[in-house]
Amino acid sequence: MRNGNHRLLIVEDDKLLREQLWWSLKKDYEVFQAGDRAAAIESVIKHQPDLILLDLHLPPDNNSEGGILLLKNIRRQAREAVIIVMTGDQKKESALRAMEEGAYDYFRKPVDLAELKMIIHRALEKLMIEKENRMLREKFHQENSYEGIIGVSKAMGKVFDSIRRVADSNATVILRGESGTGKDLVARAIHNTGPRKKKPFIAVQCSALPEHLIESELFGHEKGAFTGAVNDRAGRFEMAHQGTLFLDEIGTMSPAIQAKLLRILEQKEFLRLGAKEPVQVDVRLITATNEDLEARIREGKFREDLYFRVHVFPLHLPALRQRREDIPLLVKHFLKVFCDSHGVPGKGITADAMETLSNAPWPGNVRQLKNFVMTLVLTIDSERITSADLPTGHALPSSEAGQAFPAVTIDGLSLPEAVEQFEVQLLKDALQKTEGIKVEAAKLLGVDKNRMMYLCRKHHI
Repeated sequence: MRNGNHRLLIVEDDKLLREQLWWSLKKDYEVFQAGDRAAAIESVIKHQPDLILLDLHLPPDNNSEGGILLLKNIRRQAREAVIIVMTGDQKKESALRAMEEGAYDYFRKPVDLAELKMIIHRALEKLMIEKENRMLREKFHQENSYEGIIGVSKAMGKVFDSIRRVADSNATVILRGESGTGKDLVARAIHNTGPRKKKPFIAVQCSALPEHLIESELFGHEKGAFTGAVNDRAGRFEMAHQGTLFLDEIGTMSPAIQAKLLRILEQKEFLRLGAKEPVQVDVRLITATNEDLEARIREGKFREDLYFRVHVFPLHLPALRQRREDIPLLVKHFLKVFCDSHGVPGKGITADAMETLSNAPWPGNVRQLKNFVMTLVLTIDSERITSADLPTGHALPSSEAGQAFPAVTIDGLSLPEAVEQFEVQLLKDALQKTEGIKVEAAKLLGVDKNRMMYLCRKHHI
């Protein structure tokens, strides 16, 4: 009986050696042959072998450079295949380089069949173990995630439970939590698991839209409503008809837009800009904010009647520092995602490096962690990320990061006033460090550029 029906590909231009290997291995495996580079790629694509015996010296030039390029190409076509290099070189340089490029092992010609069989057996055992581990990881991921949101902590368990409770209803939901906690993912999860999942999901980042455009974006306009309105245009509410509209950063809306939003929620209709007849709309509304809406009501910046309309089912998303047990799972998930998407061999991470990441404060929450892991994938060549690979300074948040800013007294200030004063101080300090470059300051503070633009407008910086 064949050994687990494993498929092997022999890439060797020496026909006698190729046939010898084929006869030696065909009783235990399903074996294919290729005599040159083109045939090798064709066979890899067609048969997707589990293991490849690869001669580095193939025609037309018979040099190891061509063999290394072929190895890289094979690796792109069959990422899980085990590659064992065969070489007639007495020097180790080309074989060692092949292993750096992802080969599992190498041996020198002439071939010792007993040794080769042992190497193949060991390599395929490793392959099976890796597949089993991957299946276990995928099962673990499925059991500890919800609609792409990952978490094993009690805090995230409560979030998952809240999503399940509210998804089947039409209740208006408000997602509250710091920037970068995944409010957009939760909004999509509510939509995708509810009765409107086959209808549109329309997301609007309110803070990213200029004041003079937001009304047209939300409600649409008629032809001729203003200069440049050459055609009728549906707004986001119409696009979301019978589906879900997600308004992120709702606290940044102007009083005029708040009034129109309140009318839609009360009457289920609105007017396009320049229109005379109202448009009826059936929309499930989900909003999100990282601001203290109650404080904005006291300041006269947010309507209390709108607050009660949108605050029907509040769902709080915990900051990453409040769910540290999720960080290892998130790091491993992002490593896999970015290695796969960038065509990079899979990377692991040492326990000490993981501990460092788990203990960092991550003021930008999951978004900051995700971007940080992507940087590691793109800048570190080794298969395992160690503590020595982690950057220092502001690139890696540390428990002392907050001490770089001057202390802010709250004597005589309300909590919202103290928080706002500290926020201004953080912004000014970050902009000073980056010489006024807002994109860099946003990275330093762990927020995206849209949030940075909003904060600067908010505080007139």
